[in-house]
Parts: sequence; C-alpha cells; structure tokens
Amino acid sequence: MTLEQLRIFVAVAEREHVTQGARELNLTQSATSAAIAALEARYATKLFDRVGRRIALTEAGRLFLVEAKAVLARAAAAEAVLFDLAGLECGALSLSASQTVGNYWLPPILHRYRTLYPKIAIELTICNTLTAADMAREAIVDFAIVEGEIDDKSLAVEPVAWDELKLVAFPGHPWTAAAPKRVEDYRSASWVLREKGSGTRAIFEAVLREKGLDPAELRIALELPTHEAVATAVAAGAGVAVLPSLVAGASAGALATIDIALSKRRFLALRREGRHITHAAQAFLALLR
Repeated sequence: MTLEQLRIFVAVAEREHVTQGARELNLTQSATSAAIAALEARYATKLFDRVGRRIALTEAGRLFLVEAKAVLARAAAAEAVLFDLAGLECGALSLSASQTVGNYWLPPILHRYRTLYPKIAIELTICNTLTAADMAREAIVDFAIVEGEIDDKSLAVEPVAWDELKLVAFPGHPWTAAAPKRVEDYRSASWVLREKGSGTRAIFEAVLREKGLDPAELRIALELPTHEAVATAVAAGAGVAVLPSLVAGASAGALATIDIALSKRRFLALRREGRHITHAAQAFLALLR
C-alpha cells in the first residue's frame, strides 16, 4: 500500500466518483480506477459498490477512509517537519483570520513577513471569528488570528493587539448631533449588524447587556456578512452600526462616528494545543509579538 494509493482512494471516496477524484488529483480515469482495483485485489476487500455511473462506499470502505485520512495527515505532518529542517528557506505558513484582522490589520504584517522570508508560502483564509477558531482547533491552520474572547482549553491563546469598537451612522443622522444616552434610544434605532458568529457582533451584544438591553430587542434592518457591506449600507442610510475602529477609519467621510465609548477588544493568536510549531510559524509569532 502506497501513499499515492491512499490519496487516490480518499479523493474518490470523498466525491464518490472516480472521474471527479481523478480530476482533483490531475490523473487519468484509468490510472485512478487501477489504483482502487489494486487496493481491493491486494486485500481481497471491496471498498466501493458500483451503482449505475456512480459509486458508493461499502462498510469496509467507510472504515478504511477514516484510517486512510489519518495516515495521510501523519504523512503531511512528517513532510512539514522535513521542510522545517531546511530552516526558513522553504516551507509554508497557514492562517485563518476574522474579517477585521484579515482585511485590515494583518496584511501589513504579512507583507513584512514575506519581505523577511520570501521563500515561505503563505495561505490565509478570512472568515468570521468562530470559523477561524474552529480551523485552529482542528489543526487545519498554524494560527487563527481573531478578535474577541475565546474560552477553549484545546487552544493556546496569546493576545497580540488591541482594537476598539465605534458607533457609526450616516452623516446627518440625529445621533451625530446628540449621542444616544437612554436604553430606549438603542432599542428604537434601526441597526445594521454583522451575522451571528462575528466577533464584533458578540462584543456589541455583551455591551448591550451591560446597558440592560436584551440584544433580541434591537430593530435589525439588515444583517450582513462583512464589515464592508455593513459600512456601505450605513452610508446609504440603512441605519446605525458598530464597526471596528480600523474599518470606521477606512470609511471616514462616508460614515460619521458617534462620540460614545463602547468597548475595546483584543486580537488573539490561537493555535491547537500540542501542535508542532514550525520555524515558519515561530517566525510569524515573533513578528506579531
């Protein structure tokens, strides 16, 4: 049994389709089918049932898939260690980041990192805080950089920066002349918010609870998946919003900042506890510090 056979089996099994698996690995369909047939013949075990033009995993195939993926993961970890031995002359750095971090704070840092270590491949996934943290928890990435607080014993957490939230409205909104003071002001306003799972949304809802207002009582005009979309909607007159200072600053002129203190929040570097830290990852963490 070879690693190549395992890769072929996993690609086919995940898609339940030989042609699609072959296309994913840039192989011919005949080579892919031959690799599967060789596995089944070598161990006298049927891994797939052929159903018309499609295939489906047998019970043996389902059990084998779990083990095959585990072996490939270990092989990838071994390869990472070998890359690591070359120092910073080759290797990779994989990151996930929440949207404020990934779109505004992190790019200049990645530019400095690339300048220092031009041969390190960088992969960045931008998503919301919960998804980014999940990627670190599952060891899909070296680090997740997120805003907000994370309480998870499986993750090593290190603060790396601070940001604060700003209350914003379109120029000419009544709050630009007189900032809200009563809970009723917040309750009656029309709000444009990020989706649930966003670090910004979670921190703002915590602020509301401190003011004695249940977030469920807000009048939500729009719920949008990015800070840029929120800023654009507010500038168009859809309502008021809470945005990170990095985003509010980038939208200066289109948005008016309301003079009211909300909350500061930490940017956190997360990694799976016990995950091997490559030299590339160590160099990135040193740059963050």
